[in-house]
Amino acid sequence: MIELHGVNKYFYKGESREIHALKDIDLNFDQGEFTLLSGTSGCGKTTLLNAIGTLDDIDSGKIIIDGVDTTALSSNEKVIFRREHIGFVFQAYNLVPVLTVAENIGFIMKLQGIEDEIIDRRVREVSSKLEIDSKLNALPNNLSGGQQQRVAVARAIASKPKIVLADEPTANLDSKNSQRLMDMMKALNQDEGISIIFASHDEYILQNVNRVVKLYDGRVSN
Repeated sequence: MIELHGVNKYFYKGESREIHALKDIDLNFDQGEFTLLSGTSGCGKTTLLNAIGTLDDIDSGKIIIDGVDTTALSSNEKVIFRREHIGFVFQAYNLVPVLTVAENIGFIMKLQGIEDEIIDRRVREVSSKLEIDSKLNALPNNLSGGQQQRVAVARAIASKPKIVLADEPTANLDSKNSQRLMDMMKALNQDEGISIIFASHDEYILQNVNRVVKLYDGRVSN
């Protein structure tokens, strides 16, 4: 469902190429994968995740998602594509502080123009699976780190995207909450059929995924 062909990404200083972050990446991901991009800090895993998610442009190559060449889309088209097809879970949670848990979870669906009744039903469904249904009226700052990350996961999957991209989702969690989050995300992957791709070096994620793609110095390592 996701195809990467000869993907290269540079970071520039002025007009000169400073860092060759991704080097001729060729990769395929099937629907329903539960996959880890692993490697040491600076290996390119977050850059690759951002490229797949159309958050960062690439310098050459193609990224095709569900038959759509995302590298050929305009900036506005990429915004719409992300909203309709991709969910994101970030290390820093990125919740809207003035919105309640329920409003944060339903935020993407609201942008999609979905009816309030359907949003409310879906919010309650995913919040129950992630054991945060008792916190729907709370503001993010009144939650623990583990609860905030579960809200972020709920928001990512609520609109039923085909792909969820998770960048270091357990980095700010203790071991108990890391394992708990992974158990929940694995169940969501199996129950909802959503492809989940992690970028992390966390052992808790490594022990739970079905596939590991190792990166070294911007390349896929064998």
